[in-house]
Amino acid sequence: MSTLAERYSAVSAGLPGHVQLVAVSKTRSAGEVQALYDLGQRAFGENYPQELRAKAPALPADIEWHFIGHLQRSNVRHVVPIASLIHGVDGEKLLDEIDKRGGAIGRVVDVLLQVHIAQEETKHGFSAGEVEDILQGTPAPSERWPHVRIRGLMGMATNTEDEALVGAEFRGLADLFQRSLAGFTQGRPPVLSMGMSGDARVAIEAGSNLVRIGTAIFGERPAR
Repeated sequence: MSTLAERYSAVSAGLPGHVQLVAVSKTRSAGEVQALYDLGQRAFGENYPQELRAKAPALPADIEWHFIGHLQRSNVRHVVPIASLIHGVDGEKLLDEIDKRGGAIGRVVDVLLQVHIAQEETKHGFSAGEVEDILQGTPAPSERWPHVRIRGLMGMATNTEDEALVGAEFRGLADLFQRSLAGFTQGRPPVLSMGMSGDARVAIEAGSNLVRIGTAIFGERPAR
């Protein structure tokens, strides 16, 4: 059986230099996160606010926490003080709440707009047209939400073994990302978050510059 170090090395070696690796640490213990930190990983992704709140104080302060799960407005206040980047922002009311909570603590919060690209209704996100309306609208996003910094886009493809379908969905999002570059907050590199353990290769080929990988690094996730 391969070790954590061997799996991490294999995943890291397979990523182009321009692609950031976010290690998905949901349901993993603080000890497991610390072990991967000790191997050099700094960016970790959490799906559940309560887990993020519990782990962050127990682990090194220089960890870059990404919130990658579906975020409810009632939990924004717990995530905003901790997360370096919130990936799954899927509605304007959620942007309103993030802006409110960021303002309350004097922080501008980095976010990604989640785009619905899959053929599954269970997945969340804006349509391409809604993204364009937000980024090109008046007032500008930075004026409408002064405590939010829109860094880019995020999407999840259909859960299928049909690589042609997955690739087409990712390429569609990558095209929207390229068309939208001028609308993202300037001064920091734009982020296109696509790809997980099962489809990272296809996502990178389509243009992703950030992948969210858990199982391929940590092994099979324990049952919750």
